[in-house]
Amino acid sequence: MSTTAHAEDVHPVGGAPAHDHPSDLKYVKIALLLGLITTFEVATYFYEDASTTFLVLTLLPMMTAKFLIVTGYFMHLKYDNKLFRRVFFFGLILATVVFLILLSTFAFWGDEYFKYLR
Repeated sequence: MSTTAHAEDVHPVGGAPAHDHPSDLKYVKIALLLGLITTFEVATYFYEDASTTFLVLTLLPMMTAKFLIVTGYFMHLKYDNKLFRRVFFFGLILATVVFLILLSTFAFWGDEYFKYLR
């Protein structure tokens, strides 16, 4: 009788079988996508005639997409229990709502503050 455990017989804590990790090529594709989104975010800096509303409406979706990609793949939330995804997604929504309320509180949506910078 052998008491040696084989690698395929060992499960992580909790007894559930381990998930397959994405391949290296998948991580490279994700990194390229994140780089492309970051390029678009940086490009908004060079758009001189952009209003504050335009910047917020373009940067928030890009920020959300990057957050979901990073948490989904690099933190492996895509493969974990759905509760963890809900917790992170709720945190993202809460942070975004608080940020928008803060901007609204300071009347940041108008461009009247930027006339002093020109």
